[in-house]
Amino acid sequence: MKVDAEKCVSCNLCVPYCPMGAISMEDVAVIDQEECVECTVCLKSGICPTSAFVYEVHPWPRSVRAVFSNPAIEHKETRVAGRGTEEMKTNDVTGMYKRGFVGITAELGRPGVGTRFRDVEKVAQAIAKAGVKFAPNNPVTHLITDQATGKLNPEILDEKVLTAMVECLIPMQNIPVVIKELREVASQIDTVFSLDIIARLDPDGSVPYEKILSENGIQVSPNGKLNLGLGRPLAKEVSS
Repeated sequence: MKVDAEKCVSCNLCVPYCPMGAISMEDVAVIDQEECVECTVCLKSGICPTSAFVYEVHPWPRSVRAVFSNPAIEHKETRVAGRGTEEMKTNDVTGMYKRGFVGITAELGRPGVGTRFRDVEKVAQAIAKAGVKFAPNNPVTHLITDQATGKLNPEILDEKVLTAMVECLIPMQNIPVVIKELREVASQIDTVFSLDIIARLDPDGSVPYEKILSENGIQVSPNGKLNLGLGRPLAKEVSS
């Protein structure tokens, strides 16, 4: 994004609207291009009385900022808009996570903080040590050049986005390895991240990984999600 200096009237109304705090007011509004994640909130908010914000289409690799930070843009590789996939919320339909396996997601960045792909790579590399299968329809996965190590395309490492998600599938017994590696990498990254985990409930309604997490010093959050929708259920009680 950029500001048309001839239109800007220095009203200061736009400054608090930027999720990254990238807008400052000098003689006119100025956008810090290193911190701007191309989310277009400043433009879409309609707060500017003179329509001084100008949308720019950037070439690679900066173009990656917009597709991860602007939920209205689809990733051309996955045809999915936003930072992740829908699999973790629609498992009863997709049947992606079988019994004995869990879905693990590391959500990096948040409004006000963001994340650079250099940190995304560190987390992906840490998770890869657990022998995971990266989610094929996740946009971060398409930026991984070596799934065995979690290494990302070096061209994007300095690009910053609002948030990004590293999603994978692992055997349930490998959860302690993932926790260990993420704890070690947490002190090496310059952003925040949260850990999501999903699995099918046991037939009695209990959470199959709760004991594993407890043994590794993690308390299961009671604020879980139960997603209901329409679809042809693929999650069947079959052995594999």
